Amino acid sequence: MMNKDQILSMAQNEGREKDLPDLEAQKSGAWIAYIIGVVLLIVVDTVNGFVLHYVNRGADFVLFSMACAVFVTKYIRLRKRHELVVAIIWGVLAASMLIVWIMQLTGVM
Repeated sequence: MMNKDQILSMAQNEGREKDLPDLEAQKSGAWIAYIIGVVLLIVVDTVNGFVLHYVNRGADFVLFSMACAVFVTKYIRLRKRHELVVAIIWGVLAASMLIVWIMQLTGVM
């Protein structure tokens, strides 16, 4: 017969093994989705530029903000300076696209 500590230990170990593959699949899926989003945004921006002679920077702002959030999260968890530098670069790009998008909306551009 198992005691209380053995049962608790087994329950804790059981949950760890099942979560790892799920987390890895989710992480891989998120990166694949992000890459597809980047490629599609490049295609959409290029087609809009050639056909409409206009590229809406709102979608670029969203994508760059997502990238910034990824690297801010990585920096908070890992405390690596590289992650912070990349987050700042994405943040500056996102802020730039926000400014351009607002200028487009107000008719300045």
